[in-house]
Amino acid sequence: MNSDEVIEGSDCNMVRKPDTAELMDLRFRRCKSVTRAEEIQYEEQKIRKAQPDHPCHQPRDSLFSWSSGFHDFTGFMNLSFLLLLLGGLRLFLENIIKYGIRIDPSQWQVVLMSQSSEFQNQYPSLYLLTGSHIQVLFTLGVEKLLAGEWLGERLGLVLHVISLLVFVTIPIVVINFISPHDYSMLGATAVCTVYCILFLKLWSFVHVNSWCRAAERKGSRHRHKRRRSLSINVASGKMADGPHGQQELVKYPDNLTLKSIYYFICAPTLCYELNFPRSSRIRKRFLLKRILEVIIGLNVILSLFQQWIIPSVKNSLIPFSQMDPLRGAERLLKLAVPNHLLWLIWFYLFFHAFFNMIGELTCFADRNFYGDWWNSENLGHFWRSWNLPVHRWALRHLYTPLTQMGFGRFQASVAVFFLSAFFHEYLVSVPLRIFKVWAFTGMMSQLPLSQLSLWIEKKFGGRWANVMVWASVILGQPLCIMMYYHDYIIVHFGPDLLEQFSKL
Repeated sequence: MNSDEVIEGSDCNMVRKPDTAELMDLRFRRCKSVTRAEEIQYEEQKIRKAQPDHPCHQPRDSLFSWSSGFHDFTGFMNLSFLLLLLGGLRLFLENIIKYGIRIDPSQWQVVLMSQSSEFQNQYPSLYLLTGSHIQVLFTLGVEKLLAGEWLGERLGLVLHVISLLVFVTIPIVVINFISPHDYSMLGATAVCTVYCILFLKLWSFVHVNSWCRAAERKGSRHRHKRRRSLSINVASGKMADGPHGQQELVKYPDNLTLKSIYYFICAPTLCYELNFPRSSRIRKRFLLKRILEVIIGLNVILSLFQQWIIPSVKNSLIPFSQMDPLRGAERLLKLAVPNHLLWLIWFYLFFHAFFNMIGELTCFADRNFYGDWWNSENLGHFWRSWNLPVHRWALRHLYTPLTQMGFGRFQASVAVFFLSAFFHEYLVSVPLRIFKVWAFTGMMSQLPLSQLSLWIEKKFGGRWANVMVWASVILGQPLCIMMYYHDYIIVHFGPDLLEQFSKL
């Protein structure tokens, strides 16, 4: 007996290993036994059906067992929606009974405008919004000088970087230091939003024009080579790939006009192109629907905010300041429902109704403004799909250039989230005139949370990962609101106001 034919037993006895032929025979006997068992079960079923007692039982699993193979739980989904509706209705009735009708459209005008009574300071936000055109004209002027070779590439890049940095810093200085009491919160938010959007748009405008100049320089060095043949339409300056017929093909530097740059400023996109896809006409009925949605949705948001959000946020001040975990968690969950409802309405209002309205007015044909973020099984997919204009800009003008420069994918992702975190903090801290890092920290924490969601997806499946994505969206936003409201009260009104609230 060979050494490889034996194994040591627990009592040091020599036991022979079964050879290959014996293993194959054992498997064959098992297969025969399974087939025989099925035959026996089938014969038993035939015999039972032939009995006069009319049998109605057979081997079956309960529907809640995984082995049953049953997956249709639509009724439970309807029940969940009904319970959610009833819970929200109860909270709404509780709010009406406790606070009465708080909706007052006359107060919206006070909030939207400055609180100053002087006429010259009545609309201070309009001054900064009007002044933003200076940056647009300056960027266009520098690009014209670069196209005419009146400026070098390095000097032009320095001018663009300095001007854009100064441009995005202006609201910080003016709103927080020069005239902090002349700007309402929503007015300052509108200014910061417009400046943020223009910063990203002009970055794209400068970047695309630099690509065009680089392509021209590369083409001039290889003019001795045979040029690629063009189709008749392209050679004649026409675009034949549009769904609505031919359009004029704009080439660099013919795009450096006021009409071109201001069309890009008005278009619902952050990524500049020399030739945007255009629709042939404005659909009046479609445009009217979007306008009505914007008007109605804006009033619904302001009403819900005044009636539901403000009282909940005020009531969360004392538990949050006292660091009471139970009462703080109760206030957080109470604020989460109306806040998330408001967020969903805002998403539809902004990304669907408003963007489609602007796209219809500008005949902008690319209406892919959002993906199926509600089906996201990890946070990475959520951030790539819920705001496609920003995602395309980050991928085109930051992530891809960094990877082409030799940086790793993780480093490029950190840069993208860092810029996003900066502008999230910019849009919150500047209007509130408090410099905290809650929004910045929340955005930067998405990197480790994305890895956690990927682990949950691999370990427990996409359904539980999708639950984590929804939980982070539902709970993260009200927590951020509570923290900023607490800090806003402390900074602008002092801790004495907290004592007054605690005595109520």
